[in-house]
Amino acid sequence: MLGIQGTLINGSIPDSIGMLSNLKNLHMESNQLTGNIPSSLGNIRGLLYIYLQDNSLEGTIPSSLGNCTSLQTLDIAQNKLSGSIPKQVVALSSLSVLLNMSYNSLSGPLPVEIGNLTNLAALDISNNKLSGEIPHSLESCSSLEILYLQGNFFEGTIPPLDDLKNIQYLDLSRNNLSGNILRSIYKHVSLQNLNLSFNHLDGEVPVQGVFADASRIQVMGNMNLCGGIEELHLHPCLKHANKRPKKHIALILLLALGTSAACLTLLLLVSYCCVKKGKHRPRTASSFRKGYTQVSYEDLLNATGGFSSNNLIGSGSFGSVYRGNLSPEGTIIAVKVLKLEKKGASKSFLAECEALRNIRHRNLVKISTVCSSVDFDGNDFKALIYPFMENGSLEEWLHPKEGQMLQKRLSILQRLNITIDVASALHYLHSQCHTSIVHCDLKPSNILLDNDLTALVSDFGLAKFLSDAGQNADVNQFSSSGIKGTVGYAAPEYGMGGQVSSQGDVYSFGILLLEFSLDEDQPVNYLRTMKLFTVLLSRHCPVK
Repeated sequence: MLGIQGTLINGSIPDSIGMLSNLKNLHMESNQLTGNIPSSLGNIRGLLYIYLQDNSLEGTIPSSLGNCTSLQTLDIAQNKLSGSIPKQVVALSSLSVLLNMSYNSLSGPLPVEIGNLTNLAALDISNNKLSGEIPHSLESCSSLEILYLQGNFFEGTIPPLDDLKNIQYLDLSRNNLSGNILRSIYKHVSLQNLNLSFNHLDGEVPVQGVFADASRIQVMGNMNLCGGIEELHLHPCLKHANKRPKKHIALILLLALGTSAACLTLLLLVSYCCVKKGKHRPRTASSFRKGYTQVSYEDLLNATGGFSSNNLIGSGSFGSVYRGNLSPEGTIIAVKVLKLEKKGASKSFLAECEALRNIRHRNLVKISTVCSSVDFDGNDFKALIYPFMENGSLEEWLHPKEGQMLQKRLSILQRLNITIDVASALHYLHSQCHTSIVHCDLKPSNILLDNDLTALVSDFGLAKFLSDAGQNADVNQFSSSGIKGTVGYAAPEYGMGGQVSSQGDVYSFGILLLEFSLDEDQPVNYLRTMKLFTVLLSRHCPVK
């Protein structure tokens, strides 16, 4: 076994690795490796496990890996690999645990040799640029329990998957698939979750098997689907009437024309009345992804006591945050209501949605749902809903306002743990996301503390997505123009026309370290405390 995972090691993997002829288990995941995957790995025919995921490896997948005829697991996800998938690799019938090539830039078709993986348990080639039809040979992978093909450019119809008797998780979303949903899918009694959303599927949605439980299926984004269970909120399917004798056709046409004219007149009258009154009726909000609770403006109005000042938690440039009670079970939530009259507030809302839908980390705040609707006066209304944090923000602990509890004091161990939490979140955003994200507004008021004083970074309204080059901001980013961040925490280059980079967050993190290092009882010793923090931090978290 060779294990060099989860370090800051960089550079390329040397070709001489192929000389380790007795190697069985290779762990080099979660590093900063660059360059190509050495083709010399194919010389180690007895390899059982290869883990190279979460690096910055480039180039193509070497076809020589097809020589590793004992290989059971190959994980090369979350790199920068391009080119096509070698048929020699997917023809390895020894693969029995995992084949993961997700989050790369692989292109071309999925080779038909994929059908050789008859013993494979999990296949994930999601979030690439693969195209063409999904090969029918995939049905031969009878041991598959997990099949993730989402986020590609696959087209054509869904192939028959009758022989996937053990399938539990099937995701074909965000492709260009068309045609009907195969009715045979509902016969898979083992299927726990099915995602067919955002394709071009049409026809009737079954109501048996997995389709009978709305929590286990996602079909949104297919405009021509109909039927299904009531919870899916699809329009009913049109039933074809029995053919009439030809002698009644003329009479039927006349009746139909007369009825249509009457209905049209009635519809115009109703529409006129609705236009007169519609601006006083708030629309129901729609959730941006299946699985998020749909809430309306009225729901949030009631939950927060009419957005009462007594429930106001805090207020920023683009929004105000209220405490609320949305569910009958008494679950407390935090509702961030956007100040849409402020320039940049709408872009901030989109930036936060875009960032939070792409990231998952224990030290990043989790979004519960969103609301995009109108209020009772017909004005646009946008809000983000989060779990409520009983311990508030770090700002309240470091700089308590007059009247706040005096017992809000953090020990040096608590401060260290919070520092490590924030550093871990930044390391994830900068180095471990598929597209690097710069927060641009890191400060104590944007760091929330849960019941265990675990820190969660929040407020991604100014977040920037960096290009592959790592320095230039994405031209399609949503956040507003002008100086980013907050006075006292914003990196100097933000206000000097400099490019946005992760160094800005590191600067803000340094300011946060200084605040943590201040000993309120002995302020003259802050340099000693600061040194202790940096030493302990370097041992716990990979932050530069």
